[in-house]
Amino acid sequence: MQTIVHQLGELFLQAVPTVLIILLFYFILRALFFKPLLAVLAERDARTMGAQKASEAAQAAAAEKVKQYQEALKQARGQVYAEQEVARKKLLDERAARIKDARTRAAGEVSAAKTRVAAEFAAARREVESTVAQLSAEIARRILQNPPRPGGSPREAR
Repeated sequence: MQTIVHQLGELFLQAVPTVLIILLFYFILRALFFKPLLAVLAERDARTMGAQKASEAAQAAAAEKVKQYQEALKQARGQVYAEQEVARKKLLDERAARIKDARTRAAGEVSAAKTRVAAEFAAARREVESTVAQLSAEIARRILQNPPRPGGSPREAR
């Protein structure tokens, strides 16, 4: 067993320079390669997180702008609808006034026509009344001039 321990001791002594070279290589790589690499990775993570936060902030700002835009659009539509309603009411009022005016004129024309017809009727009645006596006298004269013949037709009497 002593030989084995001795061989192991020699093996460890031969391995010491390799271990020292590996440790030296580790510290050199750590200082020259891994430390800058870890710093770059940390900076990249920080920038990524910052970009994500900036992106979220930009999205929130964009959502707020969209909300404001929609609210402004809603208000503008409300104003347009209100203006349209005012214009429609104005047109309806004008239309109602025109219809009322037309009805008033039509009622006046109807009244004037009724008055004119009544006057014409009264004139026609006076004319007929004035000619009734003359016509009845004419009829009586004709009948008395040509008395009807017995057995004759009433047409022959004329």
